[in-house]
Amino acid sequence: MSARQDIRHALKGYQDIKREMEICQKYGQDYRNQKGLKATIIDRLHPRQLELTVSEIITENDNTKTLRLTASGRALPAFLPGQYLSVSVQIDGVRTSRPYSISSSPTQTAYYDLTVGRVKDGFVSNYLLDEVKVGDTFTTSGPLGNFYYNPLFHGRKLVFLAGGTGITPFMSMIRTFTDQNLDLDILLLYGCRSVKDALFLPELAQRVERHPNFRFELVLSEPDSNDQGRRGLIDANLIKELVDDIAGTTFYICGPSAMQKFCTSQLESLGVKRRAIRREAFTAPGDVFDDPAWPQDVSADQPVTLYVQHPSGETVTIKTRVGEPVLTTLEKAGLIVPSACRTGECSMCRVKMTAGEVFQPSSALVRQSDRLLGYIHTCRAYPLSDLTLVIQ
Repeated sequence: MSARQDIRHALKGYQDIKREMEICQKYGQDYRNQKGLKATIIDRLHPRQLELTVSEIITENDNTKTLRLTASGRALPAFLPGQYLSVSVQIDGVRTSRPYSISSSPTQTAYYDLTVGRVKDGFVSNYLLDEVKVGDTFTTSGPLGNFYYNPLFHGRKLVFLAGGTGITPFMSMIRTFTDQNLDLDILLLYGCRSVKDALFLPELAQRVERHPNFRFELVLSEPDSNDQGRRGLIDANLIKELVDDIAGTTFYICGPSAMQKFCTSQLESLGVKRRAIRREAFTAPGDVFDDPAWPQDVSADQPVTLYVQHPSGETVTIKTRVGEPVLTTLEKAGLIVPSACRTGECSMCRVKMTAGEVFQPSSALVRQSDRLLGYIHTCRAYPLSDLTLVIQ
């Protein structure tokens, strides 16, 4: 029998990989020296919580500020451009959290930038914009989220569709990809009401000048008389005009839910497959009662009662109404439920429901196994009857 032939040398890229392995063996880190430090390493790379301090507040426009957050006593964990932090706050005795995309680039490691836009009647956004000052400290999650570029699957032609403050994860991507001079073809279509509502325009213009593989178009739906930019919406006609290889492009969408729904339908009308459309659930839909599946005979103000079984064995009774998400009700009652995305995707806020009925829109990505075992995503669960919940 002949000796087995070594075919590795015939594989494309084998010599490059072999050379990299030799370099790593010579100059890399020997992780065997860190035996017994598993928990420390995991916490450094993927911490459950961070204590971050506001080192600078940058005013972007009348309704938007960037909070620059630093950590003392530890290195900031690495993140992928497009990910977010869940920021915990306590306001008027209510402890809650909100997710905010990191707008800075991971190529610098001194701080995270969170760009916060004012939301009408926003409980947390108004607090961050009006009350927070330099030196304040927040508890946050580590970097989270799946809205990022994967070179193995997303190709090199990228189109970013941003609406309003939905520009923030794209700024992290654009800063990273252009700073690193990656071989990518990037087009940003940025939709705003008017120029005064747009963010980062001078920086975007500078990056267009310096990087020929980055293009940018501002699209204004309600422009002022002197505004410069395209008029209208980010629709199929505009996309078809500016994107020469629609079939070979990956599209990313981040912005208000109405904008996401509209842009998704426009892309699908052009034949774009769902797998080529990546969306960030930037905010939960504003009015769940507009969902076609919402039971029409149920009023938002209908009173209901939550019976919450606490780990201590105590059962807490909470009066609420149909139109308020379960998570919000629990937080107002002082009950702490871990949460992150608050849009029904991450599943961190799941609790077990042993009795009752809730409405969960299709955007709440509840796993089939959770449905069978009675778990709900409390951030996107609306009580249709009295509920019995178990907090573990």
